[in-house]
This record gives sequence, structure tokens and C-alpha cells, in this order.
Amino acid sequence: MKLIISLAGLILAVTAIAPAGPPSSPAPQLQPQPLTIQKIRGNVYFAMGGAGANCGFVVGDKDVLVIDSKMTADSSRQMLAEIGKITPLPVRTLALTHSDADHVNGLGAFPAGLKIYGHARTKKDMEEAFGKDAALKPLLAYLPNEIVADTLEFKLGADTVRLLYFGPAHTSGDMVVYLPAEKTAFVGDLLFVGRDPLIHRQKGGNSFGLVKNLKGLLALDADTYLSGHAAPLKKADIETLVKSIEEKQAKVQTLLKEGKSFDEIKKAFGITDQPGPGGMRWPSLVEVIFQELTEKK
Repeated sequence: MKLIISLAGLILAVTAIAPAGPPSSPAPQLQPQPLTIQKIRGNVYFAMGGAGANCGFVVGDKDVLVIDSKMTADSSRQMLAEIGKITPLPVRTLALTHSDADHVNGLGAFPAGLKIYGHARTKKDMEEAFGKDAALKPLLAYLPNEIVADTLEFKLGADTVRLLYFGPAHTSGDMVVYLPAEKTAFVGDLLFVGRDPLIHRQKGGNSFGLVKNLKGLLALDADTYLSGHAAPLKKADIETLVKSIEEKQAKVQTLLKEGKSFDEIKKAFGITDQPGPGGMRWPSLVEVIFQELTEKK
């Protein structure tokens, strides 16, 4: 099954999703686009639209692996219904790329007792957020129970699935789901298009770590990268992003050496304090880089 998405639809799908906050307090979002399923290659599928971030799934010979949930149980149920149109096989495994609300708050739609892969920091962030919100406490049943410390590999039918951790980036627990035979990687929120990368410093995210993660993605034998907030991407998109981040980091370092203040540095980049869509304003990448370079170690 392959649904063809128009360019206009893709643009709307990307821009309709606001940056994700902690799981217990998601950022306001504009009207989501309809959920669509795109076959990427082989048994790999990409779910775009619906409530929350993009996610995906891989069909094995006995069961299905799902990468991330949607933001609401209703939207996750829609995705599960679409999976049911493609295969009668059950979903038995989840892989969570990180802990943001738009990737995990829809977990309640999934059956109980799943094998759930994730980084230890992702588990910690989810546990803290779900535990302090009465409405989300039932989701404590969906914390990662298979912890990925560095690299973990398992078979899904004929496919090998590699779970990779390159260190802190968007958060401190970002995990990549890599399918070598399909030359495809699910990368969560490591890749944004048409806007600054989002770094959650409150979750241990780091812009220099993001560059390390992106270079790790470039080193993979992959040609398709599936992001939580973009249409399928290629290596050239990652190379462009790395260059942009490194240029900003170098310029902020130069301005700091010249004795420029925080406000002067923001002005040099044309940064204002105006709120974005939904009334939210996340710190710009330049502000994050400044904080990283000037914080006391």
C-alpha cells in the first residue's frame, strides 16, 4: 500500500506540528493533517499526519514493530487500523526514539505486555512526566522495558533491526532505529526541515551532541531518513543541517571572543522574542549555543 502525498500536503504536514515539549505539557498544535501511510521500501512504512509526530512500522514474518506512537490514543488507534489493512500480524514490539509527548502520549492505544525498546533517559523522562499527571498515569505501563545503552540488534523476520544511541542531541535519550537491508533509519526529532533544530536543554539535549548524532547518521549505509517532523530525507539534507549548525556555533564562539553580550548576539542573528505558532516560543538554536558555551561546567 502506498499513498501518494502532494507537495502541498507534505508542507502542511510539516508546518502543522508545533515543537514538542515534555510529555506532560505538549506545545499547542495547529489542526493536524489526515493520517497517511507511505510504503518506503520492503516492509517499512511511514505514518505521517494525524495528531502528533510522524512515526512508522516494520512488518516481520510473525509480528509488527512500531516506531513511536502518535500524540493521542485516538490517533494511535487510527494508525493501528491502517496497519491492520496491510497485515493481520499483531504488534508485539515498540521502539521509542525519545520521550516527547507527540511521540509517546498515544501509547495507551497499544495492547499491554509489549516489548518496548528505549534509552534509560527516555524511560526516566517518561516516568517523571506520566507520574505527575493523573490523566497520563495509565501510560506508566508503557515505559521502556528493553533498555538500549549503546547499540542493540535483533531480528524481525528476515530484517535486522539496529537500535543506535550516539549520545545527547535533541534530548539526552535519542535513539535511532536503523534497518540496514532497507537502507532506512527512523531518527525521531534529530532532523527538522525549514526551521531551527529543537534542543530540549531541560532533558539534557545539546547542540554539539546533535552534530555528533547527525554525523553518526551520515556514517550509516542508509539513503532514507524518516523524521518525526518532515517528509523522507536524504544524506544531502543532513549535510546541509550539519553545515548550518556548525556555522552558527562558530559564529557565536567568535562573537563571544569579541565580548558581545547575549542581546548583541541575538541581534547579530536577527533573533526577536516574538512567540511562534500557538503562542509558544522555544529558545532559538543560537540562544541554546550561547547557553552551552557560557554555562559553568
